Amino acid sequence: MTTTTPSRRRRRAPTRIERVAGKAAALQKPRVILAGLLLLALTSVMLLDGYLRAEVGGDQRVRTGASAGNVPDKVLDGGPILTFRGGQATTVSVPEKTIALTFDDGPNPTWTPQVLAILKKYDIPATFFVVGSMVSRYPSIVGDMVEQGNEVGIHTFTHVDLSYQSDARIRREMTQTQLALAGAAGITTTLFRAPYSSETDAIDNYSWPVYKKLGEDGYTSVFVDTDSDDWKRPGVSKIIKWATPEDGEGASVLFHDAGGERSQTIKALPTYIEKMKAKGYTFTTISGAIQEEESAGGGQAGGAQAGAGGMGPSGMPGTANLQAAHREATGATLYEGKALIGAVAVAEWTVPVLSVGLLVVGVAVMGRFGMMLLLARRHYRQRNKRRFSWGPTVHQPVSVIVPAYNEKECIANTLESLSRSTHPIEVIVVDDGSTDGTSEIARNAAHELGMTNVRVIRQENAGKPAALNNGVRSASYDIVVMMDGDTVFEPDTVRQLVQPFADPEVGAVAGNAKVGNRNTIIGAWQHIEYVMGFNLDRRMYDLLRCMPTIPGAIGAFRREAVLEVGGMSEDTLAEDTDITIAMHRAGWRVVYQEHARAWTEAPGSLKQLWSQRYRWSYGTMQALWKHRRSLTDKGPSGRFGRVGMPLVVIFQIVTPVFAPLIDVFTVYSMIFVDFKAALFAWLAVLAVQLFCAAYAFRLDREKYRYLLMMPLQQLAYRQMMYLVLIHSCITAMTGGRLRWQKLKRTGEVGTPAGVS
Repeated sequence: MTTTTPSRRRRRAPTRIERVAGKAAALQKPRVILAGLLLLALTSVMLLDGYLRAEVGGDQRVRTGASAGNVPDKVLDGGPILTFRGGQATTVSVPEKTIALTFDDGPNPTWTPQVLAILKKYDIPATFFVVGSMVSRYPSIVGDMVEQGNEVGIHTFTHVDLSYQSDARIRREMTQTQLALAGAAGITTTLFRAPYSSETDAIDNYSWPVYKKLGEDGYTSVFVDTDSDDWKRPGVSKIIKWATPEDGEGASVLFHDAGGERSQTIKALPTYIEKMKAKGYTFTTISGAIQEEESAGGGQAGGAQAGAGGMGPSGMPGTANLQAAHREATGATLYEGKALIGAVAVAEWTVPVLSVGLLVVGVAVMGRFGMMLLLARRHYRQRNKRRFSWGPTVHQPVSVIVPAYNEKECIANTLESLSRSTHPIEVIVVDDGSTDGTSEIARNAAHELGMTNVRVIRQENAGKPAALNNGVRSASYDIVVMMDGDTVFEPDTVRQLVQPFADPEVGAVAGNAKVGNRNTIIGAWQHIEYVMGFNLDRRMYDLLRCMPTIPGAIGAFRREAVLEVGGMSEDTLAEDTDITIAMHRAGWRVVYQEHARAWTEAPGSLKQLWSQRYRWSYGTMQALWKHRRSLTDKGPSGRFGRVGMPLVVIFQIVTPVFAPLIDVFTVYSMIFVDFKAALFAWLAVLAVQLFCAAYAFRLDREKYRYLLMMPLQQLAYRQMMYLVLIHSCITAMTGGRLRWQKLKRTGEVGTPAGVS
């Protein structure tokens, strides 16, 4: 055993990279917060969109058959317009030979414009009782509606039966609809029609307090005298018949311009208008009907005040009277209304785009699973044939490089595992400025194990790439194996790992990294990820000849190839990915050797796991950006750029970034849309993933019992990995560098029992 030490340790000033790293570290918390806020914003957009579609807070209950004992008889037997002037319930009827044409449930982008066109053609007004959520989604239609001289009233925001709702929910339904009207048309209104209402004799003991409370707030509640029942789609002739008042009576007539397929309504409306005009009827709004009735009776306009404007053609009230229920929206109401319309516009644009994007992501992920299974099976069969051979057996000694920084807990186990190697090796431990006595522990362990083939090299703390480069320069042999200081090899690992070098085209070999501390929940989750997400992937990438990463825990290189590409680069946080891509670009083949196994200690806490995966994700992005020119290169470099790089970008960056939204959509659907369908879809995806994982476990001859942790992994662990990736993306966009990070180790991982 030989030891090389510097003659004197000197303190040095921080490098520029380290100074930038310090600044970057200070930015990590804001970036995590920004990532969380981004996900929260998208979730909020989805909830808003669901609320607009009555999926959030939707209530389909409709009360029928309730007693009306508390409702005054004069209301039950009165006209269709109910006001509370001076706190007293008063009903108003529509004058004879007058029709107050009303439409419920709009606006709708298909049917409402057609209704407006018919009204404009026949020069008649109508009253539209609009649903606030629809107003916020189609504000321009409401603007046209008001500008044309029609009147609008409130039909709640989400079309719920208010008799079931709390006072707070009722206020919210009314206020939000008023805000939507303010944002869409610059008005508010005093007219109200309850969903599922009909004639006044249908008021019951549950709905009566609602009408009284709204009346106290200044609202005029509007019912119907005549119902076309067009929502039943009974045919044009029946719609016209049912909408016709008897014996020349005036009537508040109900049609629908939304809420379903309304082609029969559109066909019936012109004929109905012509028929009623032929019978001497005039058409007006609810405010116009109130004005006419009270003028005929000598009373004063109340409730929905008549306002100025004089009389129009044929004795009809002027536009101001026809829209007397309207109030100009000002101040906070106007601006809040515009803000609501703006937010809804964002949601209306964002959610469909996200839906399409997530559909594409889902198809891509399922396609990847299929491709991964097919290629992994082919890889396994090809490499495990009895006649398969890389070439002549490799017997020549190799150099094993172990970079170490404060590895006092693990370094002895690492050396002990190497002492049992069945292949001739020299071991180079590069102590990167450890302060915990790592080098002394390494020397003592080598001495106790009788290992004369160990060299311990100490250097100033410069990072893992520098430590590896130092080891490569000091290596005595043409093949170098790189492993981490917290990793242990099986006796046959090195021999298996170097056999592919019998093929002169092979420049690097990726080994099979295993999680040694898998008996904890976090360890089991990572074990599943390593077997399925890493090793199954590597089989696919191997056959496609675009392996993106040789794991730092176990990899082998031709020394000349490492020197040819400039050694391990300090440009990125993922030096293993960086040099792997550089190998491809230099024309070397990179392969996966499944039988060369290494046991590594995975992070034991969520904090350490976050730190490690953040470095991996960000480092991968840095490496891809660094080698972006491979997209346009020719030869092997171009092959990686046009095959490997898109696969890595799509499946390791893009789809995981959008994956949290799939989970949000799933939870959203379970709560607000269809629980059974959403749960079935989630279980189906889980079943596909479980099948892939089981197949990966079979190929690696792992115990299936760990797969029992997979559902919980999908619910908890996977979400964390998504946030880490989002964090990395934000860091990549804002800049920043980190130094080689040291994770806390326990030294609990050794060569597994049963491996001699």
